[in-house]
Amino acid sequence: MHFSLTDLAADITQNGAESGADLVELELEETLIPAKPEFRFIVQDNGRGMDKAELTRALDPFVTDGIKHPGRKVGLGIPFLIQTASQSGGGWDIRSVKAGSEEAGGKSPGTRSEAWFDLSNVDTPPVGDIPGLFRTVLLFAGPKEIVLKRKRRGGEKDLDYEIKKTELADVLGDLEDASSLVLLGKYLRSLENDNE
Repeated sequence: MHFSLTDLAADITQNGAESGADLVELELEETLIPAKPEFRFIVQDNGRGMDKAELTRALDPFVTDGIKHPGRKVGLGIPFLIQTASQSGGGWDIRSVKAGSEEAGGKSPGTRSEAWFDLSNVDTPPVGDIPGLFRTVLLFAGPKEIVLKRKRRGGEKDLDYEIKKTELADVLGDLEDASSLVLLGKYLRSLENDNE
């Protein structure tokens, strides 16, 4: 079950990381303007992609390929995202191009998922732990590069920063090492707290 918007973002980003992608980008945009407070995330990968039929199946909660979770008969990640976005006064958009398909027509393969949520809606889950989300995503296996982008407008101070997994690994070494994880966590929290 997803208890926060960052849980939804992690689930969709993990889909991208498991798609055979070399590059996964996660962008979080938060607008705290009282007239229209909004949280939005965009996940873009250059993985295998999906054709129209596969994308339709991905939207169906009673269909799963059984690869990620053998024996499971349902796949609820994308349907939960759609339900949560719709019930919270937001929306969603998922576009995909399958590698080698006729539909590709020279376009790069991959999937782009976007969801937005009205933060003033009583049905919107809490945003959640953004530094924790970023640390989790940076540890996903698969992609050579993970790029995280964060923007926040409104409130006391705005945020606008970008993080690349390869640059962090150059500085910290193995990101799964215990000491690297501690430093990574402190760094990610400082990006949020130093600008509040």
